[in-house]
Amino acid sequence: MALMLIKFDLKKRVKLAQTVWFMYWFAVMAGVLVFSMGLFFKIELRKRSELMDNNESHFLPNLLIFMGLVACGINAFGGKVCYDSLDPSKFVKWKPMLKGFLFCCVGFNALLLLTALLCFIMRIPLQFTLAEGLKNGMKYYKDTDTPGRCYMKRTLDLMQMEFRCCGNENYRDWFEIQWVSNRYLDFSAKEVKDRIGSNVDGQYLMDGVPFSCCNPTSPRPCIQLHMTNNSAYYSYDHYTEELNVWKRGCRYAMLSYYGGMMNTIGVLVVLVTMLEVAVTIGLQYIDSSLSTLVNPEDPESGSEGWILEKTVKETFTDIMDKMKSMGKGTKVEEGGQAAVATVS
Repeated sequence: MALMLIKFDLKKRVKLAQTVWFMYWFAVMAGVLVFSMGLFFKIELRKRSELMDNNESHFLPNLLIFMGLVACGINAFGGKVCYDSLDPSKFVKWKPMLKGFLFCCVGFNALLLLTALLCFIMRIPLQFTLAEGLKNGMKYYKDTDTPGRCYMKRTLDLMQMEFRCCGNENYRDWFEIQWVSNRYLDFSAKEVKDRIGSNVDGQYLMDGVPFSCCNPTSPRPCIQLHMTNNSAYYSYDHYTEELNVWKRGCRYAMLSYYGGMMNTIGVLVVLVTMLEVAVTIGLQYIDSSLSTLVNPEDPESGSEGWILEKTVKETFTDIMDKMKSMGKGTKVEEGGQAAVATVS
């Protein structure tokens, strides 16, 4: 027995074809949307590619761009088929390839659903990519005279001001690295010598942060140097004082931004997948209803349409039997070739 059997007359078939045709062109616009989201996501990642530890983060936007382009092509073709189905004489030319096209649509829908799933789970590797990338970027903050790294200071400063964050985990990350270039240090000064000699790496470490960590909404002038020295400022206690630098780490700020973007894209791709499944089912009904006309010579005769010609269990059994027969056929062919080789 066919799955979800529906009886059609000419009026119902025409209405179905017009509805599915409209849905297909709406799906073309949905494909453009997926392509645009992938392109936008890729541009946003490329803006801060210097702060990414590897290029694997571009896999998802590249996949979205590819899926968007494929969706446009598949849906445009499906729309053309639906339009021609209104005229049985034109529909005949599509009939031989329609079953293969429907199989491709099912595979595409599965891949589209996998893409949506990746939008939700790729947040985890992105977190590690940002953590390592920000850590390396902070090390190169001072290298304003080094080719290939001279823009890192500007990139980090703009990023901290835009995302209202400071450091990797928090502002104290800046205490553990030298972020002032040696070019601006007076190595004859006692303070500089003491700071460099106070750690095994010979770095100029201090309890301060770059200016881009300052919170402009704070009523007090920014305290970005000697932050742990209570005596350096009047009426100041860094344990109880509300610090006027951003407390949130940039890894969490950027992960929140990109993670929110990926979740939004994932939800939209799920909705697009539902639309693609709907148009695939509609096209299957069109194909089956035109194939079962009571009188093929009379376009106004009744017909039946279905999603599957048999039940799900029977369809699955038929597919498994076909796969087994194909496997046996391959083995027989290999055995015949071996026998011919032995005789020769």
